[in-house]
Amino acid sequence: MNIKIITVGKLKEKYLKQGIAEYAKRLGSYCKMEIIEVNDEKAPENLSDKEMEMIKDKEGERILAKVSDQSYVFALAINGKQYDSVDFAKKIENLGITGKSDITFIIGGSLGLSKQVLKRANEEISFGKLTFPHQLMRLVLVEQVYRAFRIINGHAYHK
Repeated sequence: MNIKIITVGKLKEKYLKQGIAEYAKRLGSYCKMEIIEVNDEKAPENLSDKEMEMIKDKEGERILAKVSDQSYVFALAINGKQYDSVDFAKKIENLGITGKSDITFIIGGSLGLSKQVLKRANEEISFGKLTFPHQLMRLVLVEQVYRAFRIINGHAYHK
């Protein structure tokens, strides 16, 4: 299975890089994982709604350029479907069983995702109503993907 994570902005925090690298290494025995960073747009504090949409559209174009046509796309969005870890694992397993072995997760920038990205997504998922920094969300997502593969393969990890 091929897992791609497309995310807006560069990751600077060493502790997050280390955590992601650890889970990426662990995932190596279950899937091929790739993390793609696209450039973010500079966003001053006081933006109009139109300016926010323009920024999301620019970032969205960069994201969509990295999404393959055959990929099943999960867009991380606060109003998306919430899974527990077991159901998330079942979803990933079922995608593989039905021949959808290319899965892409998209994490937007600080303003969220453009309408075009959400339209391309097969599904919007949420990790809860709390707001997380998008850099931290990378680590949370990679850990949950690892947890899903551990569950799918019947290995001890998930409690």
